[in-house]
Amino acid sequence: MPPSSPPARTAHWLWPSLLCLGSFTALIAWMLVALSLGHQAGWMAVPVALEIAWMLRLGTLPRGKLRIAVAVLATALVIVAANWGIAAAQMGAGMGLDPWDSSLKMGARYAWTLSVLANRPSDLLWLGIGLVVAYFSAR
Repeated sequence: MPPSSPPARTAHWLWPSLLCLGSFTALIAWMLVALSLGHQAGWMAVPVALEIAWMLRLGTLPRGKLRIAVAVLATALVIVAANWGIAAAQMGAGMGLDPWDSSLKMGARYAWTLSVLANRPSDLLWLGIGLVVAYFSAR
């Protein structure tokens, strides 16, 4: 006898929406931690990578090369956005701007310069570890 209910199908829109939600919350958490500590907090790349991999699994993206690539790319984008946002918030505070307005006014070269100056070697190591964690946790 055939089953009475149709088989459960994976919603193809679920993993991108969970990925966006996880990336956004990880970005906000990273910025809050870094701004409250007063430095870049590069170690936050590891929880970001774990959260992104977890959201992709919750969104039922099948394991394989696609999930690994999406996890590493999303982690790298959150790393860039976090560094940009932290630099914008720190520079905007001195000019009386909120982080959003400051990030829109800040150019890419200026953000790069501030991020290079603010990241210590240990932060850069943590950023690399975060990308490696994203690779292995998404498998």
